[in-house]
Amino acid sequence: MALLASLLIATIGPLLFGYHLSELNAPQHVISCRSNKDSGDCIPMSAFQFGLVTSIFTLGGLIGALSAGPLICRSGRLWGMKYSAFFATLGPALEAMAPSIAVMASGRLISGLGAGAATVIVPIYIAEIAPVGRKGFYGALTQIGVNVGIFLAQLLGLFCSRGGLWRVILGVGGLISLMQGGALMILGTESPRWLTDNGKLEDAKSALQRIREPSADIEAEIRAWKNCSDEEQPLLEEPPEPPKTSTALDVLRPPYLRTLIIVVTIMAAQQLTGINSIIMYGVGLLSDILAASSGLLNLGVAALNILLTSASAPLIERIGRKKCLLISIFGTGLSSTLLAVGMTRYISILSAIAVLVFVASFALGLGPVPFLLASELVEPEAVSAVQSWALAANWLTTFLVAQSFPILHSELGGNVYFFFAASAGVFGAFIWFSL
Repeated sequence: MALLASLLIATIGPLLFGYHLSELNAPQHVISCRSNKDSGDCIPMSAFQFGLVTSIFTLGGLIGALSAGPLICRSGRLWGMKYSAFFATLGPALEAMAPSIAVMASGRLISGLGAGAATVIVPIYIAEIAPVGRKGFYGALTQIGVNVGIFLAQLLGLFCSRGGLWRVILGVGGLISLMQGGALMILGTESPRWLTDNGKLEDAKSALQRIREPSADIEAEIRAWKNCSDEEQPLLEEPPEPPKTSTALDVLRPPYLRTLIIVVTIMAAQQLTGINSIIMYGVGLLSDILAASSGLLNLGVAALNILLTSASAPLIERIGRKKCLLISIFGTGLSSTLLAVGMTRYISILSAIAVLVFVASFALGLGPVPFLLASELVEPEAVSAVQSWALAANWLTTFLVAQSFPILHSELGGNVYFFFAASAGVFGAFIWFSL
Protein backbone atom coordinates (compact mmCIF):
# COMPACT_ATOMS: atom_id res chain seq x y z
CA MET A 1 0.00 0.00 0.00
CA ALA A 2 2.83 2.42 0.79
CA LEU A 3 4.28 1.92 -2.70
CA LEU A 4 0.89 2.53 -4.30
CA ALA A 5 0.31 5.64 -2.18
CA SER A 6 3.75 7.05 -3.08
CA LEU A 7 3.13 6.40 -6.78
CA LEU A 8 -0.33 7.96 -6.79
CA ILE A 9 0.73 11.06 -4.87
CA ALA A 10 3.70 11.59 -7.19
CA THR A 11 1.59 11.07 -10.30
CA ILE A 12 -0.57 14.08 -9.41
CA GLY A 13 2.31 16.20 -10.79
CA PRO A 14 2.00 14.85 -14.35
CA LEU A 15 -1.81 14.91 -13.96
CA LEU A 16 -1.63 18.68 -13.43
CA PHE A 17 0.68 18.99 -16.43
CA GLY A 18 -1.99 17.35 -18.61
CA TYR A 19 -4.75 19.37 -16.97
CA HIS A 20 -3.08 22.71 -17.71
CA LEU A 21 -2.24 21.65 -21.26
CA SER A 22 -5.93 21.16 -21.98
CA GLU A 23 -7.76 23.51 -19.61
CA LEU A 24 -8.16 26.30 -22.19
CA ASN A 25 -9.26 24.00 -25.02
CA ALA A 26 -13.03 23.79 -24.49
CA PRO A 27 -13.70 27.27 -22.97
CA GLN A 28 -11.43 29.23 -25.33
CA HIS A 29 -14.26 31.17 -27.02
CA VAL A 30 -15.95 31.99 -23.69
CA ILE A 31 -12.73 33.14 -22.01
CA SER A 32 -11.76 35.38 -24.93
CA CYS A 33 -15.23 36.99 -25.34
CA ARG A 34 -15.78 35.35 -28.72
CA SER A 35 -18.84 33.32 -27.68
CA ASN A 36 -22.38 34.55 -28.18
CA LYS A 37 -23.25 32.79 -24.90
CA ASP A 38 -20.79 34.60 -22.62
CA SER A 39 -22.05 36.58 -19.61
CA GLY A 40 -19.59 39.44 -19.85
CA ASP A 41 -17.21 37.77 -17.38
CA CYS A 42 -14.48 37.29 -19.96
CA ILE A 43 -11.16 38.74 -21.11
CA PRO A 44 -11.12 40.13 -24.67
CA MET A 45 -8.34 38.43 -26.64
CA SER A 46 -7.41 38.09 -30.27
CA ALA A 47 -6.45 34.67 -31.61
CA PHE A 48 -2.77 35.63 -31.35
CA GLN A 49 -3.15 36.79 -27.73
CA PHE A 50 -5.02 33.62 -26.80
CA GLY A 51 -2.29 31.56 -28.42
CA LEU A 52 0.30 33.46 -26.37
CA VAL A 53 -1.59 32.85 -23.11
CA THR A 54 -1.87 29.17 -24.05
CA SER A 55 1.77 28.70 -25.01
CA ILE A 56 3.37 30.75 -22.20
CA PHE A 57 2.60 27.80 -19.94
CA THR A 58 5.29 25.90 -21.81
CA LEU A 59 7.90 28.62 -21.19
CA GLY A 60 7.24 28.30 -17.48
CA GLY A 61 7.54 24.57 -17.96
CA LEU A 62 10.93 24.98 -19.58
CA ILE A 63 12.23 27.03 -16.65
CA GLY A 64 10.82 24.51 -14.19
CA ALA A 65 12.34 21.58 -16.07
CA LEU A 66 15.80 23.15 -16.20
CA SER A 67 15.77 24.14 -12.53
CA ALA A 68 14.45 20.80 -11.26
CA GLY A 69 17.49 18.67 -12.09
CA PRO A 70 20.04 20.47 -9.89
CA LEU A 71 17.40 20.94 -7.19
CA ILE A 72 16.55 17.26 -6.76
CA CYS A 73 20.21 16.21 -6.93
CA ARG A 74 21.02 18.54 -4.05
CA SER A 75 17.84 18.39 -1.93
CA GLY A 76 16.13 15.14 -2.90
CA ARG A 77 13.13 14.00 -4.91
CA LEU A 78 10.56 14.56 -2.14
CA TRP A 79 11.59 18.16 -1.57
CA GLY A 80 11.46 18.72 -5.33
CA MET A 81 7.86 17.49 -5.51
CA LYS A 82 6.90 19.89 -2.70
CA TYR A 83 8.56 22.71 -4.64
CA SER A 84 6.54 21.73 -7.72
CA ALA A 85 3.27 21.60 -5.75
CA PHE A 86 3.79 25.14 -4.40
CA PHE A 87 3.91 26.70 -7.87
CA ALA A 88 1.14 24.41 -9.12
CA THR A 89 -1.10 25.84 -6.38
CA LEU A 90 -0.18 29.51 -6.82
CA GLY A 91 -0.50 29.61 -10.62
CA PRO A 92 -4.11 28.40 -10.91
CA ALA A 93 -5.18 30.82 -8.15
CA LEU A 94 -3.99 33.71 -10.34
CA GLU A 95 -5.59 32.19 -13.44
CA ALA A 96 -8.98 31.73 -11.79
CA MET A 97 -9.09 35.32 -10.48
CA ALA A 98 -7.48 36.94 -13.53
CA PRO A 99 -9.04 40.28 -14.56
CA SER A 100 -6.68 40.77 -17.50
CA ILE A 101 -4.48 39.04 -20.06
CA ALA A 102 -1.33 39.92 -18.08
CA VAL A 103 -2.56 38.28 -14.86
CA MET A 104 -3.82 35.19 -16.66
CA ALA A 105 -0.53 34.85 -18.55
CA SER A 106 1.37 35.23 -15.25
CA GLY A 107 -0.71 32.48 -13.71
CA ARG A 108 -0.12 30.21 -16.68
CA LEU A 109 3.63 30.89 -16.48
CA ILE A 110 3.72 29.98 -12.77
CA SER A 111 1.61 26.88 -13.38
CA GLY A 112 4.15 25.92 -15.99
CA LEU A 113 6.98 26.21 -13.45
CA GLY A 114 5.31 23.60 -11.27
CA ALA A 115 4.34 21.33 -14.15
CA GLY A 116 7.79 21.52 -15.74
CA ALA A 117 9.50 20.56 -12.50
CA ALA A 118 7.07 17.66 -12.02
CA THR A 119 7.79 16.23 -15.47
CA VAL A 120 11.47 15.97 -14.54
CA ILE A 121 11.10 14.81 -10.95
CA VAL A 122 8.27 12.28 -11.12
CA PRO A 123 9.66 9.90 -13.80
CA ILE A 124 12.96 9.73 -11.89
CA TYR A 125 11.19 9.19 -8.58
CA ILE A 126 8.97 6.43 -9.97
CA ALA A 127 11.93 4.68 -11.62
CA GLU A 128 13.82 4.77 -8.31
CA ILE A 129 11.04 3.38 -6.11
CA ALA A 130 9.58 0.86 -8.57
CA PRO A 131 10.51 -2.81 -8.00
CA VAL A 132 13.03 -4.34 -10.39
CA GLY A 133 11.21 -5.81 -13.38
CA ARG A 134 8.24 -3.45 -13.01
CA LYS A 135 9.89 -0.16 -13.89
CA GLY A 136 8.34 0.00 -17.36
CA PHE A 137 4.89 -0.86 -15.99
CA TYR A 138 5.00 1.75 -13.24
CA GLY A 139 6.87 4.20 -15.47
CA ALA A 140 3.79 4.41 -17.69
CA LEU A 141 1.99 6.06 -14.74
CA THR A 142 3.61 9.36 -15.75
CA GLN A 143 1.80 9.44 -19.08
CA ILE A 144 -1.37 7.94 -17.59
CA GLY A 145 -1.37 10.82 -15.11
CA VAL A 146 -0.99 13.31 -17.96
CA ASN A 147 -3.93 11.72 -19.78
CA VAL A 148 -6.14 11.67 -16.68
CA GLY A 149 -5.45 15.40 -16.30
CA ILE A 150 -6.39 16.03 -19.93
CA PHE A 151 -9.60 14.03 -19.49
CA LEU A 152 -10.53 15.91 -16.32
CA ALA A 153 -10.02 19.28 -18.03
CA GLN A 154 -12.11 18.19 -21.03
CA LEU A 155 -14.86 16.86 -18.77
CA LEU A 156 -15.09 20.10 -16.81
CA GLY A 157 -14.89 22.02 -20.08
CA LEU A 158 -17.93 20.18 -21.39
CA PHE A 159 -20.06 21.50 -18.50
CA CYS A 160 -18.36 24.74 -17.50
CA SER A 161 -17.64 26.42 -20.85
CA ARG A 162 -20.29 29.10 -20.34
CA GLY A 163 -20.62 32.34 -18.45
CA GLY A 164 -18.15 32.78 -15.61
CA LEU A 165 -17.85 29.05 -14.96
CA TRP A 166 -14.64 28.96 -16.96
CA ARG A 167 -12.95 30.27 -13.80
CA VAL A 168 -13.89 27.02 -12.05
CA ILE A 169 -11.97 25.08 -14.70
CA LEU A 170 -8.85 27.16 -14.11
CA GLY A 171 -9.13 27.02 -10.31
CA VAL A 172 -9.60 23.26 -9.92
CA GLY A 173 -5.94 22.60 -10.77
CA GLY A 174 -4.88 24.63 -7.74
CA LEU A 175 -7.17 22.66 -5.42
CA ILE A 176 -5.74 19.37 -6.69
CA SER A 177 -2.18 20.62 -6.15
CA LEU A 178 -3.04 21.84 -2.65
CA MET A 179 -4.21 18.33 -1.78
CA GLN A 180 -1.03 16.87 -3.25
CA GLY A 181 1.09 19.19 -1.13
CA GLY A 182 -0.72 18.07 2.00
CA ALA A 183 -0.29 14.39 1.06
CA LEU A 184 3.43 14.91 0.45
CA MET A 185 3.80 16.50 3.90
CA ILE A 186 1.99 13.66 5.67
CA LEU A 187 2.72 10.54 3.59
CA GLY A 188 5.65 11.48 1.36
CA THR A 189 8.68 9.17 1.31
CA GLU A 190 12.09 10.18 -0.03
CA SER A 191 13.60 8.06 -2.79
CA PRO A 192 15.69 5.31 -1.14
CA ARG A 193 17.95 5.34 -4.20
CA TRP A 194 18.74 9.03 -3.73
CA LEU A 195 19.38 8.47 -0.02
CA THR A 196 21.73 5.58 -0.82
CA ASP A 197 23.63 7.53 -3.46
CA ASN A 198 24.13 10.34 -0.96
CA GLY A 199 25.51 8.09 1.77
CA LYS A 200 22.37 8.05 3.95
CA LEU A 201 22.11 4.26 4.18
CA GLU A 202 20.09 4.05 7.41
CA ASP A 203 17.53 6.51 6.07
CA ALA A 204 17.48 4.57 2.79
CA LYS A 205 16.74 1.32 4.62
CA SER A 206 13.92 2.94 6.57
CA ALA A 207 12.38 4.51 3.43
CA LEU A 208 12.65 1.33 1.38
CA GLN A 209 11.14 -0.79 4.15
CA ARG A 210 8.07 1.49 4.17
CA ILE A 211 7.69 1.15 0.40
CA ARG A 212 8.33 -2.61 0.07
CA GLU A 213 6.64 -5.61 1.66
CA PRO A 214 7.75 -6.28 5.27
CA SER A 215 9.42 -9.52 4.18
CA ALA A 216 11.31 -7.97 1.27
CA ASP A 217 15.12 -8.30 1.19
CA ILE A 218 15.83 -4.59 1.13
CA GLU A 219 19.53 -5.01 1.88
CA ALA A 220 19.99 -6.97 -1.35
CA GLU A 221 18.18 -4.26 -3.30
CA ILE A 222 20.27 -1.43 -1.87
CA ARG A 223 23.43 -3.47 -2.38
CA ALA A 224 22.45 -3.98 -6.03
CA TRP A 225 22.17 -0.22 -6.42
CA LYS A 226 25.69 0.17 -5.12
CA ASN A 227 26.82 -2.61 -7.49
CA CYS A 228 28.70 -4.59 -4.87
CA SER A 229 28.47 -8.05 -3.31
CA ASP A 230 28.41 -9.04 0.36
CA GLU A 231 32.10 -9.89 0.21
CA GLU A 232 33.05 -6.57 -1.33
CA GLN A 233 31.09 -4.19 0.88
CA PRO A 234 28.53 -5.12 3.56
CA LEU A 235 25.58 -2.78 3.66
CA LEU A 236 26.36 -1.36 7.07
CA GLU A 237 29.99 -0.41 6.46
CA GLU A 238 30.95 3.21 6.66
CA PRO A 239 28.80 5.09 4.10
CA PRO A 240 30.62 6.05 0.92
CA GLU A 241 31.15 9.57 -0.20
CA PRO A 242 28.23 10.89 -2.24
CA PRO A 243 28.92 10.44 -5.97
CA LYS A 244 29.87 13.35 -8.13
CA THR A 245 26.75 14.58 -9.89
CA SER A 246 27.05 15.31 -13.60
CA THR A 247 25.99 18.82 -14.59
CA ALA A 248 24.04 19.88 -17.65
CA LEU A 249 27.37 20.74 -19.34
CA ASP A 250 29.02 17.45 -18.38
CA VAL A 251 26.48 15.40 -20.35
CA LEU A 252 27.26 17.38 -23.52
CA ARG A 253 30.49 15.35 -23.74
CA PRO A 254 31.27 11.63 -24.05
CA PRO A 255 30.35 9.18 -22.66
CA TYR A 256 26.90 10.73 -22.29
CA LEU A 257 26.58 12.73 -25.52
CA ARG A 258 25.22 9.97 -27.79
CA THR A 259 22.59 8.92 -25.25
CA LEU A 260 21.67 12.56 -24.64
CA ILE A 261 21.03 13.06 -28.37
CA ILE A 262 18.81 9.98 -28.51
CA VAL A 263 16.76 10.90 -25.43
CA VAL A 264 16.36 14.56 -26.46
CA THR A 265 15.38 13.70 -30.04
CA ILE A 266 12.73 11.19 -28.95
CA MET A 267 11.33 13.71 -26.46
CA ALA A 268 11.09 16.27 -29.29
CA ALA A 269 9.41 13.65 -31.48
CA GLN A 270 6.66 13.30 -28.89
CA GLN A 271 5.57 16.88 -29.64
CA LEU A 272 6.58 17.43 -33.26
CA THR A 273 4.35 14.58 -34.43
CA GLY A 274 1.40 16.81 -33.47
CA ILE A 275 -0.33 15.44 -30.37
CA ASN A 276 -0.79 18.84 -28.74
CA SER A 277 -2.47 20.31 -31.79
CA ILE A 278 -5.37 18.05 -30.76
CA ILE A 279 -4.96 18.34 -26.97
CA MET A 280 -4.73 22.15 -26.94
CA TYR A 281 -6.89 23.13 -29.92
CA GLY A 282 -8.98 20.06 -30.72
CA VAL A 283 -12.41 21.55 -29.96
CA GLY A 284 -11.86 24.59 -32.19
CA LEU A 285 -9.96 22.55 -34.78
CA LEU A 286 -12.79 20.07 -35.32
CA SER A 287 -15.74 22.40 -34.80
CA ASP A 288 -15.94 23.30 -38.49
CA ILE A 289 -16.39 19.69 -39.62
CA LEU A 290 -18.02 18.11 -36.56
CA ALA A 291 -20.01 21.10 -35.24
CA ALA A 292 -21.45 20.44 -31.76
CA SER A 293 -19.85 16.99 -31.54
CA SER A 294 -16.28 18.33 -31.32
CA GLY A 295 -16.36 18.67 -27.52
CA LEU A 296 -17.67 15.15 -27.07
CA LEU A 297 -15.09 13.78 -29.50
CA ASN A 298 -12.30 15.43 -27.54
CA LEU A 299 -13.65 13.96 -24.31
CA GLY A 300 -13.75 10.55 -26.00
CA VAL A 301 -10.20 11.06 -27.24
CA ALA A 302 -9.02 11.81 -23.69
CA ALA A 303 -10.77 8.71 -22.33
CA LEU A 304 -9.29 6.54 -25.10
CA ASN A 305 -5.86 7.95 -24.31
CA ILE A 306 -6.15 6.86 -20.67
CA LEU A 307 -7.34 3.35 -21.54
CA LEU A 308 -4.68 2.68 -24.17
CA THR A 309 -1.81 4.19 -22.20
CA SER A 310 -2.81 1.95 -19.27
CA ALA A 311 -2.96 -1.05 -21.60
CA SER A 312 0.43 -0.18 -23.08
CA ALA A 313 2.22 -0.55 -19.73
CA PRO A 314 2.58 -4.36 -19.90
CA LEU A 315 3.16 -4.12 -23.66
CA ILE A 316 6.23 -1.94 -23.08
CA GLU A 317 7.77 -4.69 -20.94
CA ARG A 318 6.74 -7.49 -23.32
CA ILE A 319 7.93 -6.21 -26.70
CA GLY A 320 10.40 -3.51 -25.66
CA ARG A 321 10.73 0.25 -25.92
CA LYS A 322 11.95 0.43 -29.51
CA LYS A 323 9.13 -1.65 -31.01
CA CYS A 324 6.52 0.32 -29.09
CA LEU A 325 7.98 3.59 -30.39
CA LEU A 326 8.11 2.37 -34.00
CA ILE A 327 4.53 1.05 -33.96
CA SER A 328 3.39 4.29 -32.35
CA ILE A 329 5.15 6.61 -34.76
CA PHE A 330 3.94 4.67 -37.81
CA GLY A 331 0.37 4.97 -36.54
CA THR A 332 0.62 8.71 -35.87
CA GLY A 333 2.14 9.34 -39.30
CA LEU A 334 -0.59 7.36 -41.07
CA SER A 335 -3.41 8.97 -39.09
CA SER A 336 -1.97 12.46 -39.67
CA THR A 337 -2.17 11.81 -43.40
CA LEU A 338 -5.76 10.60 -43.08
CA LEU A 339 -6.68 13.61 -40.92
CA ALA A 340 -5.22 16.00 -43.51
CA VAL A 341 -7.30 14.35 -46.24
CA GLY A 342 -10.44 14.29 -44.09
CA MET A 343 -10.16 17.96 -43.10
CA THR A 344 -9.31 19.31 -46.55
CA ARG A 345 -12.12 17.32 -48.20
CA TYR A 346 -14.61 17.80 -45.32
CA ILE A 347 -15.04 14.07 -44.73
CA SER A 348 -16.26 14.15 -41.13
CA ILE A 349 -16.16 10.43 -40.43
CA LEU A 350 -12.61 10.08 -41.80
CA SER A 351 -11.45 13.01 -39.66
CA ALA A 352 -13.04 11.54 -36.53
CA ILE A 353 -11.53 8.09 -37.16
CA ALA A 354 -8.12 9.63 -37.91
CA VAL A 355 -8.14 11.55 -34.60
CA LEU A 356 -9.00 8.39 -32.67
CA VAL A 357 -6.30 6.35 -34.46
CA PHE A 358 -3.78 9.15 -33.90
CA VAL A 359 -4.41 9.23 -30.15
CA ALA A 360 -4.45 5.43 -29.90
CA SER A 361 -1.12 5.20 -31.71
CA PHE A 362 0.42 7.93 -29.57
CA ALA A 363 -0.66 6.17 -26.37
CA LEU A 364 1.08 2.92 -27.35
CA GLY A 365 4.59 4.36 -27.42
CA LEU A 366 5.26 8.05 -27.97
CA GLY A 367 3.21 8.90 -24.89
CA PRO A 368 4.84 6.81 -22.13
CA VAL A 369 8.20 5.61 -23.48
CA PRO A 370 10.14 8.91 -23.80
CA PHE A 371 9.70 9.55 -20.06
CA LEU A 372 11.39 6.22 -19.28
CA LEU A 373 14.51 6.57 -21.38
CA ALA A 374 16.70 8.95 -19.36
CA SER A 375 16.46 6.91 -16.17
CA GLU A 376 17.20 3.68 -18.06
CA LEU A 377 19.94 4.64 -20.52
CA VAL A 378 22.35 6.67 -18.37
CA GLU A 379 24.14 6.24 -15.05
CA PRO A 380 22.39 7.56 -11.91
CA GLU A 381 24.75 10.54 -11.51
CA ALA A 382 23.76 11.84 -14.97
CA VAL A 383 20.02 11.05 -14.93
CA SER A 384 18.87 14.44 -13.64
CA ALA A 385 20.99 16.40 -16.13
CA VAL A 386 19.91 14.28 -19.12
CA GLN A 387 16.27 14.38 -18.01
CA SER A 388 16.42 18.17 -17.73
CA TRP A 389 17.80 18.51 -21.27
CA ALA A 390 15.16 16.10 -22.57
CA LEU A 391 12.32 17.92 -20.86
CA ALA A 392 13.71 21.26 -22.04
CA ALA A 393 13.50 19.96 -25.61
CA ASN A 394 9.99 18.69 -24.92
CA TRP A 395 8.82 22.04 -23.55
CA LEU A 396 10.44 24.04 -26.35
CA THR A 397 8.80 21.90 -29.01
CA THR A 398 5.50 22.09 -27.12
CA PHE A 399 5.80 25.89 -27.19
CA LEU A 400 6.62 25.77 -30.90
CA VAL A 401 3.52 23.72 -31.66
CA ALA A 402 1.27 25.68 -29.29
CA GLN A 403 2.29 29.07 -30.68
CA SER A 404 2.62 28.22 -34.37
CA PHE A 405 -0.24 25.77 -34.91
CA PRO A 406 -3.09 28.34 -34.92
CA ILE A 407 -1.16 30.42 -37.47
CA LEU A 408 -0.26 27.44 -39.65
CA HIS A 409 -3.78 26.07 -39.49
CA SER A 410 -5.28 29.41 -40.52
CA GLU A 411 -2.93 29.52 -43.52
CA LEU A 412 -2.82 25.85 -44.54
CA GLY A 413 -6.01 24.39 -43.11
CA GLY A 414 -5.93 20.62 -42.80
CA ASN A 415 -2.78 20.44 -44.93
CA VAL A 416 -0.77 21.23 -41.80
CA TYR A 417 -1.15 17.56 -40.86
CA PHE A 418 0.93 16.53 -43.85
CA PHE A 419 3.79 18.27 -42.04
CA PHE A 420 3.18 16.15 -38.94
CA ALA A 421 3.08 13.02 -41.12
CA ALA A 422 6.46 13.91 -42.65
CA SER A 423 7.84 14.64 -39.20
CA ALA A 424 6.74 11.18 -38.04
CA GLY A 425 8.63 9.63 -40.96
CA VAL A 426 11.86 11.44 -40.09
CA PHE A 427 11.70 10.55 -36.40
CA GLY A 428 10.74 6.97 -37.20
CA ALA A 429 13.92 6.58 -39.25
CA PHE A 430 15.96 8.09 -36.42
CA ILE A 431 14.54 5.63 -33.88
CA TRP A 432 15.06 2.68 -36.23
CA PHE A 433 18.76 3.39 -36.71
CA SER A 434 19.78 4.87 -33.35
CA LEU A 435 17.93 3.11 -30.54
